[in-house]
Amino acid sequence: MHAPAQTKRAAIALLILLAVLVVLPAVANAYLLSAMVLILYFAYVGQAWNLMMGFTGQLSLGHSLYVGLGAYAAAALFVHFGVSPWIGLWAALAVSLAAGAVIGFLAFRFGIGGVYFALLTIAFAEFTRIGFDHFDWVGGSGGFFLPVKEHGVLDLASLRGPPVMFYYIALVMAVAAFVLAWRLRTSRIGYYWLAIRENEDAAQALGINTFRYKMFAILISSAMTSLAGVFFAFYYNNLFPEQIFSMGRSIEIILGPIIGGLGTLFGPVLGAFVLTLLGDGLTELTSALGIEIPGLKQVFYGIALLVVILFVPNGIWPAVARRLGFGPAKSGR
Repeated sequence: MHAPAQTKRAAIALLILLAVLVVLPAVANAYLLSAMVLILYFAYVGQAWNLMMGFTGQLSLGHSLYVGLGAYAAAALFVHFGVSPWIGLWAALAVSLAAGAVIGFLAFRFGIGGVYFALLTIAFAEFTRIGFDHFDWVGGSGGFFLPVKEHGVLDLASLRGPPVMFYYIALVMAVAAFVLAWRLRTSRIGYYWLAIRENEDAAQALGINTFRYKMFAILISSAMTSLAGVFFAFYYNNLFPEQIFSMGRSIEIILGPIIGGLGTLFGPVLGAFVLTLLGDGLTELTSALGIEIPGLKQVFYGIALLVVILFVPNGIWPAVARRLGFGPAKSGR
């Protein structure tokens, strides 16, 4: 099948999927709606992380840092000063951009890459977690709680409202992240990122300013992830440093893109669907059977990752895309 035909088929499939997602709340029950909010949330943050690792080849294992900073910045302004989250998100962006700039400068200016860059991102997330554990202004280790209104009352200005409101916000975020990733991937910066990912020394020899474009990647990714933090804070209404800055939170962010397909556009979306639906489904099944196994979901994630590495090392989406006639794995659709 020729590339234009493949592109047309992929576009039609995406439009059908989007239409289904738009009307889904009309037929979904409360459980399915909450599961879909989680799926769209992880599709969004997965797309943000994919810019770093999938597009640029920079392994960040501390992306929970930006989720936590964004969440606490917007939540603190809202609780202490009554600042709308739509204004607070700019503070969240600023704080996360500053953190990303510091990490990026230290790593990329001094040639810290590979596993050492991953360790640096973990260290920053862990230092921040310890700091917020003792930051009494936002509750410290005892947690920070947002005021909750009646679920039926829609207050979009304060991000207070029923689950369906958060569903559509998450849907808009996921679609926006997909479109942004597509635009970046097909732009000059996207080709520079690809060159850096494949061979940074060769890219530098060709005249690409690798420091600048890696900085672009971490700044865009950290800013996007901070918005997920704002959503997290106002959806769950409670924040604990041990929870939001944890290594486990970072692992949840990166598993979707890895299992779905690193460097592809639809991989983070498919990965979020697979992990959330199967993981939550397994938890619900064991609960219904009266079986309680600590860490069961994490074990499932590990098994899923192992299966993907063994049988579809490029991720699920490239294999599915070939089956559906949407093009080869390298197309990234």
